[in-house]
Amino acid sequence: MNERLSVEINRDSCNGCGICVDICPLDCLRIDENEKAFMKYDECWYCGSCTIECPEKAITLRLPYPIRSQNSLR
Repeated sequence: MNERLSVEINRDSCNGCGICVDICPLDCLRIDENEKAFMKYDECWYCGSCTIECPEKAITLRLPYPIRSQNSLR
């Protein structure tokens, strides 16, 4: 994974609810045997859906630069 781009999961805050797993459009997140979320694949688009929907705010998206939506480029 590009070290400047990352999705970090605070395992102490994660309650294993699985919302991030359900919301991820690329199916990159999983719940492990300890009922904590983790990134399974390095195909993340860094869309931020998991960070927005996590009820515990346990997921942080780290980007080295702002990403603009296509609408803001018009």
